Amino acid sequence: MNRILPLTCALLCSAAVAAAPRDTLVIQQAATVTTLDPTAAYDTFSLQVLENMYETLWTYKGASLTQMTPLLASALPTYTNGGKTLTVSLRKGVKFHSGNPMTCLDAQYTYRRNLVTNSAESANWFISDALLGTRDNAAADKSVTWARIAGAVSCDAQGQLVFKLPKPDPAFMAKLAFAGQGVLDSKWAAKLGEWNGSEATWREWVGKDVSASRLSAQPSGTGAYQLLRRDADNVLLKAFPEYWGGKPAISNVIMQKVSELAVRQQAFLRGDADLIEAGTRANVEAQLKGKPGVTVLDNLPSAGAQALFMNNKIKNSAALGSGKLDGKGIPADFFADAAVRRAFASAFDYDQYMRDVQRGKAVKRTMLLPDTFPGYSRATKTYSYDPAQAQALFKAARGGEVWKNGFTINANYRTGHIAGQVALELLKRNVEALNPKFRINIIEEPWSEQSKKMQEGLEIMLPMGWSADYADPDNFLYTFYSSGGFFYPTNNWKDADVDRWLEQARTTVDAAARAKLYKQVADRAYQESPFIVLPAETNIRPVRSTLQGASAATYNPMRSFGFTGTLWRELSKK
Repeated sequence: MNRILPLTCALLCSAAVAAAPRDTLVIQQAATVTTLDPTAAYDTFSLQVLENMYETLWTYKGASLTQMTPLLASALPTYTNGGKTLTVSLRKGVKFHSGNPMTCLDAQYTYRRNLVTNSAESANWFISDALLGTRDNAAADKSVTWARIAGAVSCDAQGQLVFKLPKPDPAFMAKLAFAGQGVLDSKWAAKLGEWNGSEATWREWVGKDVSASRLSAQPSGTGAYQLLRRDADNVLLKAFPEYWGGKPAISNVIMQKVSELAVRQQAFLRGDADLIEAGTRANVEAQLKGKPGVTVLDNLPSAGAQALFMNNKIKNSAALGSGKLDGKGIPADFFADAAVRRAFASAFDYDQYMRDVQRGKAVKRTMLLPDTFPGYSRATKTYSYDPAQAQALFKAARGGEVWKNGFTINANYRTGHIAGQVALELLKRNVEALNPKFRINIIEEPWSEQSKKMQEGLEIMLPMGWSADYADPDNFLYTFYSSGGFFYPTNNWKDADVDRWLEQARTTVDAAARAKLYKQVADRAYQESPFIVLPAETNIRPVRSTLQGASAATYNPMRSFGFTGTLWRELSKK
């Protein structure tokens, strides 16, 4: 890029940056970014960077989960045409990192590209669903044509961006606040050899994986920070000098992949890192809280949900062992038996998990939805640790063959996912104590591998969470429980009633009617136990005391994916 400024290698080349300077923010975490192309990004590590390099039309206002404030829009728009048209006036004088001015055509290109390349690995399914009425791209759904894509998003004669929806979607504005919907530099993308935005070439890009695109290697956004350098373990960014919002106090940002928690903790305590992926609450309270130079933000709101997944249709024959119920493996449909799933749910010690992982600052949830969101059913029953019930269910499963013959299961967790590792270890101990023929092998794997395997149905059992893309219950309940949801390929659980209830809930604006439907989903999920719903804790975040702008009052769980709840440009160091 012609506007990248030079920076000494000393800031990037060392895995331990000594005494992080006042103008430099150093972040250490267990994994690194997967892509820097917003169109493809759907993991927290990538999105955390992208929300500071690219900008959406609007974002959440302060700590609010419901109020918005304009970013690239000059003002918040209102719906017309019965809620099916949204016309957006754009901010003037905005430049991309390439130096190109932002225009309506860039925004038009962005959302059309998202619709064209829409794939299962990206977040564009919920944008496509809103704008085209289908979550699929043109290869999977032949009704998706260029005319429909071009008609869904366009620029009018006044240079305003116009969205046309096939039906009202009360969550649409929240969907557009998702960090992966940042506006792209269309001229820069075309110059790099990416899709040029034309009707003549769109078919060539349908469903294309752009995670390793040229735009990922050489991004150009309108955000406060631009990319300087990236390697396998480090991402280095610098404040964009022509940013429309003014110069941020933090000039440099370094993100480092540091796999070992103990190494991250020591760097943090020395002041070499300002923010770290700090592990569980127990880790933070035992190793960091009360230490010199450390501020701990506690009792912060959560906009996520965690579960242990049990795949009903495992497509990884190599991981099934014998592939039979003979004590040496499991069949591919092992978890398709509700008695098996309920037995595992009854064998999990929720109270001990809350004590060991969450230090008692947690609540058992009835469903996979943040309890602060509308639609949460407090009246639905929850599972408790009940060895006798687990034993009875295992004996009843598959005509008694599970209890008689036993099984061996391979359960994976992501590198650095301490809470997930502990959850599997607790489950392993309790399940294996029931029957000497039961065995669970716990295996660590990198996120780069797990993120692909889970979408291909190759994982057997794994801990997995979901952070809200947008603040609406549909984002969780459809995502987890619908056979059309993002996690269906990972868990392969399907219930026709649940599918129908969720479709009804996402097409009504009646809050009471939606809540009733969501309770029906929660109650059915309790009966069927498609997931082991993990208790949810209030967030706890350690920051260096020198870091200003991160506080409980400003913390928004929809921003920064768990580190500060703010954008980097809102931070400073004393």
